[in-house]
Amino acid sequence: MTDSETLNTKIRELIEKREWAELRVLLTGLPAPDIAAILPAAEKHERMLLIRLLPKHFAAEFFSYLESKDKDMLLRELTDDEARNVLAGLSPDDRTEFFEELPGQAIQRLLNLLSPEDRRETLQLLGYPEESVGRLMTPDYVAVRPGWSIRQALEHIRIKGKDSETINVVYVTDDSWVLLDALSLRKFILANPDDLVSGIMDYTFVGISAFEDREEAVRMIQRYDIVALPVVDSDGVMLGIVTVDDVMDVAQEEATEDFHKVAAVAPLKTTYSESSIWVLYRKRIVWLLVLLGVNLIASGVIAAYEEVLISTIALAFFIPLLIATGGNAGAQSATLMVRAIATGDIKLSQWFWALGREMTVAGFLGVTMGVASSILGIFRGGPEIGLVVGLAMVLLVLVSNFIGVVLPFLLTKVGLDPAVVSNPLITSVADVVGLIIYFAIAMRLLGTAL
Repeated sequence: MTDSETLNTKIRELIEKREWAELRVLLTGLPAPDIAAILPAAEKHERMLLIRLLPKHFAAEFFSYLESKDKDMLLRELTDDEARNVLAGLSPDDRTEFFEELPGQAIQRLLNLLSPEDRRETLQLLGYPEESVGRLMTPDYVAVRPGWSIRQALEHIRIKGKDSETINVVYVTDDSWVLLDALSLRKFILANPDDLVSGIMDYTFVGISAFEDREEAVRMIQRYDIVALPVVDSDGVMLGIVTVDDVMDVAQEEATEDFHKVAAVAPLKTTYSESSIWVLYRKRIVWLLVLLGVNLIASGVIAAYEEVLISTIALAFFIPLLIATGGNAGAQSATLMVRAIATGDIKLSQWFWALGREMTVAGFLGVTMGVASSILGIFRGGPEIGLVVGLAMVLLVLVSNFIGVVLPFLLTKVGLDPAVVSNPLITSVADVVGLIIYFAIAMRLLGTAL
């Protein structure tokens, strides 16, 4: 029996014995993610009982770990007062993320359960563009003034810190809330209590606009190795912070999106297990139809060179070999470029450098693959076929790598996600180009005319 099954059995035994005090102690001693894993699988009456045994603050904590469908189910089962307590206990960013997943009518009902202050805060966060930093930030942070003493600042941190997302970083703002500095708590603890906050300031900090894409927040936190990133408006006024735990979730979501796009699947808005059959079909069929159209072009190229194939049937043996290698080479190059662009390893201005680098590598790869395939060509069709196959392989690897490098940069330049240069698309384009190159060389070297 697994630990989870043992825990479920223990909880059910306590419920049957009506040992409420012991059950409450057991629940409050469990980590919030474990509670979130247990509740959805329990019977409805058991769920309601367990939630009502939990302290109010703990109920909100475990709620943030639930899948969206389980959150929706749970809120429908709770009374208005219970739902209000759970929603009010959520951090602003977790609350906003949950509201984003709901239909309009459900949002209105739940907004009416919030206090005026929480409702105003949630609506403000929902007003930022989807996938922007504004949707991710939380306004719960600690800020002090440069004219305060260290003693006064520490007292303020003690009072406000319990409601803050983090107190590892303390922000210094002026009276208009313009951000002036971001200081570690360590500096306050080690400073003389009678000194002014301005005395420990160095006026160096990094910030991000609330309208910036959330992927930029991930890059900045990784680059500067910080636990929290301040969010500011165009005038430098501090609006909130994005913490490292928030960007870890974003990084995982963005990586999942890129995986989907690379496989020619429109990104899923929920997890795979939560997606219906219809959603999975709809997310995949469009790309498959597009790729079918590209592959029809490849079929048309083969039909156009039908007489070449009839006169030299040995050429047909190497078509799968060539187009598969070209597609693989292009996909390798595109994958490297997409990831390098996404992580900021390569800037758009470095496209020519990246192209030269990849074409050099492609030259070595092409010659190696060309020699190997020419040997096969000689074995199956003679020296002339070997020469045709070898030259076609070299050119195809070069062209496929060129396409794999250039397309991600072009898409990024026009504001599109380079991940849409999926491996299936690169492969399909390489198929068409490879066939044209192959038959053109065959006609030239074998002296075959249509």
